[in-house]
Amino acid sequence: MTTSPERTEKGSVDLKSYFIELAEFNNWADNRVISWLTQITDEQWNQVAISSFGSVRDTAVHIVSAKKIWLDFWTDAPNPVYLSADFTGTKEELIAIWKRASTELKFFIDNYPKKNYGNEISVIKPNGELISMEFRKTFPHMINHSTYHRGQLVTLLRQSGFFNLSNTDLFTYYLT
Repeated sequence: MTTSPERTEKGSVDLKSYFIELAEFNNWADNRVISWLTQITDEQWNQVAISSFGSVRDTAVHIVSAKKIWLDFWTDAPNPVYLSADFTGTKEELIAIWKRASTELKFFIDNYPKKNYGNEISVIKPNGELISMEFRKTFPHMINHSTYHRGQLVTLLRQSGFFNLSNTDLFTYYLT
């Protein structure tokens, strides 16, 4: 069930409520993808394809890695590590990590104070470059990034012969 963000007196949407809604959407869409991944064979999981990442597996690892690393950046975790740099686990292990990250995302967004949305977040890019950006800009980026790569997964899954797909866009989420 989707929740609607609170509206202020002037009719504008409260940013915290909207971010909570986006986190719920992201987790809803990720759960749809996870359900697809539980249905594919190991051959489909590992099939080499031409894309940003070379397989369904590599694309899924990238999505989960990004979700986890953003949580690490937002919570100022010591020594954040990109999961994609060295993940060697199974599909089931990745799905378990993904589900934990989804729970952590929801908890974080629900509890992150709105007054901190302008805070600078330190980010270590995959190439080692250290940058900073306001939280209010990094969170929508993470949502958009996930959406982009979920779309790639749809194409990769179709190329592997898996067609039991469902829509994961925001519009569909709002209709549920």
